[in-house]
Amino acid sequence: MKMHLVSLGCVRNLVDSEVMLGMLAKAGWSTTQDPEKADIIIVNTCSFIESAINESIDTILELAKLKQISNCKKLIVTGCLPERFREEIVSALPEVDFFLGTGAFDEIVHVAAGGLTDISRCLLPDPNLASLQLRNVPKILSSPYIAYLKVAEGCDKGCTYCVIPKLRGRYRSRSFEDIIAEARSLILSGVKELILVAQDSTCYGKDLSSYVDLCVLIKSIANISQNVWVRILYGHPESITESFIKTVAIHGNICSYFDIPIQHASRSVLKKMGRKYSHDDLRRLIAKIRSLDPDAVIRTTVIVGFPGETDKEFQQLLEFIREIRFDHLGAFIYSDSKDLPSHKFSGHVSQSAAKKRYDLLMSNQAKISLENNRKRIGKVVKILVEKKEKNNIFSGRSAFQAPEIDGVIYINSDKLQAGCFAHVKITDALEYDLIGKAV
Repeated sequence: MKMHLVSLGCVRNLVDSEVMLGMLAKAGWSTTQDPEKADIIIVNTCSFIESAINESIDTILELAKLKQISNCKKLIVTGCLPERFREEIVSALPEVDFFLGTGAFDEIVHVAAGGLTDISRCLLPDPNLASLQLRNVPKILSSPYIAYLKVAEGCDKGCTYCVIPKLRGRYRSRSFEDIIAEARSLILSGVKELILVAQDSTCYGKDLSSYVDLCVLIKSIANISQNVWVRILYGHPESITESFIKTVAIHGNICSYFDIPIQHASRSVLKKMGRKYSHDDLRRLIAKIRSLDPDAVIRTTVIVGFPGETDKEFQQLLEFIREIRFDHLGAFIYSDSKDLPSHKFSGHVSQSAAKKRYDLLMSNQAKISLENNRKRIGKVVKILVEKKEKNNIFSGRSAFQAPEIDGVIYINSDKLQAGCFAHVKITDALEYDLIGKAV
């Protein structure tokens, strides 16, 4: 029996998809990249913002049409979309045979085999009661050279624009022993970069009875092998400590890459968002990072068009971006929904106004990124070669570039090999990508 899985949304969702694929493979299923040849099709969905909801629904409907003209026997939808909209989405999508919420991934083998027929097409257990991933759960990685390692589930922050606590439950750290065991296994399998992820990665361990913090965790992972990069994504300004910054700085194989979604820089907007810091707090945190780790690369994410955001408050954000000069920046236009606390706020910003703010912000960031990249011309950097593009052109990433969300480095060479580290001299710079030659 063959399965085809489509994973949508963030890399935390991707980890869930890899686990489901591993569980199904262990049960005897084989994977096919061609949905027309699949006996079951699984769509692991995202519903964080409106565009993600639309992408999930469009993907489901497209595959439902394919199911009608192929040998596919079952279409299963998992993850955040059924968790968020529950019975409403079940009645809206009769094309789907079964829905599994975020706390029901461990039932995928049972559902694929035709079980749970006594349940009305939908299984939505409380995410707070869902088991965390264990060390012996099989995974099929989406990349042979990088692996995302989920260190915690859920979130306790309660930001007014965010539905994650509803979808994923309270913050729960995985055990230190399980994470280390999985890290060892991944490294033995040939993975060259381990990327630690959670909703709030830098909060890891603060809920464990035997206190283990992120510093202890990343030092232990880094010490497994000096030939593997360790990267941390999805930090939070409130949980990034001085000891964490120092730990990153002194370990050569922990990427000096600080992913800190600040969301905004206006004091009043941050307060409405439920973020408990100010632009001055952010300024001090970033100064501390750059002081303790001169090689630090800082990435952030911001939201424009939040309810009540005035032109003056947006200007404060824009000026902050120009001042700090983030190495990487992503932006979202606020996505409204009735189940968000921010929906009840006054002063909703029109989509046209929000789009203008987004375009202005990103055009400023593009200039900053190009200027930052030009400073790297002539320097030699270590990269992980990821794939051969064509002829003698390869692409890879440095420690200052995370996969998918940042740029890449294109290298002209006839001696490189995907999955290996190499040293490259930067010869040219684009807005987000770099060009170099192997040395």
